[in-house]
Amino acid sequence: MSFYFLLLAFRDAVYLVDVIQGGDTLMNACKPALESSYITKVIHDCKRDSEALFFQFGIKLHNVMDTQIAYSLIEEQEGKERPLDDVNHVISFVSLLADPRYCGMPYLEKEEVRVLLRKDPNFWANRPFSEMMVHTAVADVRFLLYIYDKMMEKLTDKSLFHLSVRGSLYCRCFCIVDNEHIDWPPIPCLPGQLKTDGYFPEEEILSVLSVPPGKMGRVIGKRGSTILAIKQSCDAEIVIGGARGPSEKVFIIGPLKQVRKAEAFLRGSLFEF
Repeated sequence: MSFYFLLLAFRDAVYLVDVIQGGDTLMNACKPALESSYITKVIHDCKRDSEALFFQFGIKLHNVMDTQIAYSLIEEQEGKERPLDDVNHVISFVSLLADPRYCGMPYLEKEEVRVLLRKDPNFWANRPFSEMMVHTAVADVRFLLYIYDKMMEKLTDKSLFHLSVRGSLYCRCFCIVDNEHIDWPPIPCLPGQLKTDGYFPEEEILSVLSVPPGKMGRVIGKRGSTILAIKQSCDAEIVIGGARGPSEKVFIIGPLKQVRKAEAFLRGSLFEF
């Protein structure tokens, strides 16, 4: 994934930062805020954004409130079961915008842009920005703070802790480095009040599993049957690389025991015939 522009939404305005025109100078000006522990960044599914920021500009995205994670946690709070065909319980931004609990707004332009992207993968690199490009780009962020407010009203202290941990793991997900992220900001610690209340959840981790060249088909299975079965058996999020991240990699995020369980199933799938 390449970064062509950066969108910064505030309560009273949306700023479009042209990375192609501004380059490193502009991004270096944004870096302190993006890495800050004191400024909350509201993003929907930050994994690919974090990957692009890290590999293009050396930015370690931090302190993210990811609305995709928050949605999943709120659904768990409310005792809603995960659909079998959506075992990771992730929601697209289009669906989140349309949900009347959070925004209730259609996002018809998104599908139009998807069609254009299929015709021209470098659509967002075109300059100058067309009116549709600006309108669609701004629509990606203009309602995020409104959704953030709605979600914060619902999230419990326990869910807020898990949101901060998973947000940190999401930020690291596709940013594969040899030093195991030792120079990244630390994963948030359990707040003292939750300890006082006797809440000691299992540690959540990120695991990256390398798949031998040509073997990803065995991991996925016919029409996705193998990976779907593994997801249904483990309470962990499993993300395949390739178009959504580094190729020949599988990323697993969740409680330690569930991640180890998923690893075992995935390794076993490589030897099935």
